[in-house]
Amino acid sequence: MTQTLTLRRPDDMHLHLRDGAMLAAVLPESARHFARAIVMPNLVPPVVTGAEAAAYRDRILAALPEGMAFEPLMTLYLTEATDPADVAAAHASGLVKAVKLYPAGATTNSASGVRDFQKVRAVLETMAEIGLPLCVHGEVTDPAVDIFDREAVFIDRVLDPIRRATPGLRVVMEHITTEEGVDYARAGGDDLGATITTHHLIINRNHILAGGIRPHYYCLPVAKRERHRLALRAAATSGQARFFLGTDSAPHPDHLKEHACGCAGCFTATNTMPLLAHVFEEEGALDRLEAFAALNGAAFYRLPPNPGTLTLMKGDAAPFPAKIETGAGPVTVFDPGFPVHWKVLD
Repeated sequence: MTQTLTLRRPDDMHLHLRDGAMLAAVLPESARHFARAIVMPNLVPPVVTGAEAAAYRDRILAALPEGMAFEPLMTLYLTEATDPADVAAAHASGLVKAVKLYPAGATTNSASGVRDFQKVRAVLETMAEIGLPLCVHGEVTDPAVDIFDREAVFIDRVLDPIRRATPGLRVVMEHITTEEGVDYARAGGDDLGATITTHHLIINRNHILAGGIRPHYYCLPVAKRERHRLALRAAATSGQARFFLGTDSAPHPDHLKEHACGCAGCFTATNTMPLLAHVFEEEGALDRLEAFAALNGAAFYRLPPNPGTLTLMKGDAAPFPAKIETGAGPVTVFDPGFPVHWKVLD
């Protein structure tokens, strides 16, 4: 017996597209299902200025296959030298939808991020005045803090003080992974949103480590204990407007994942929507999938919902491609480890 589910065309509010040959290969995987995406700026070198964001947007649109409709929502990479006037101008032009905060050294291509948060006070105050959201990679980089505790410590040491010092600053806690992150987001008020990834709804830390190291499940923030995964599931399927989809789909060629010091990231652009249908059905919340994937994020970013629709069908198990071939090398598609019976109808 088949079952169908039609919802507004979704948005991915946290996406890595990279550049060059990798961009050309992975962009269609997102554009096939998503109308828009908040595009991360952590290129090498990073996208710091409005002019650099405009040039990156043009490269994305040039790589988009004919016949596909997709709007990249551009972001700027916050550094200690970021010019508040440039940020304001890029926002006023309609180009830039957010600024991304990476604590220096927290994740892939974050070396140019922030070490001294006092040095970005003027930028944050400008953003609060103009209503431009700050997207936060919420982990401390203090080597004395256990990697599984770095999100919770970041909330206490960095995020809450920033928000208290900057009234009106709109913040997105990106890819939350802990019960503490869920609780803080729930209590944070209308200026606070939180994205949840597909893979963090499916894996816990055992998937990475039990029975051997599985590098294609390694991501940052790293997957946590099972109780945290269950808290994320409850948040994502709650229908609460502050929680929305940001896949953090992060392509790395296999030779850089399967490596002595492998890169962090799960590539989920190809199969996110079927996986989410599976998760939401398990939680008895299929009627709330549209809000999570297509409505809540748009509302937080003050965007209209997409006019188009996407239809999922449940039937026989539908296999996904194991890899996406790119000019930079093959990229492994996230494997949930169980059969998925939902697929997106063309």
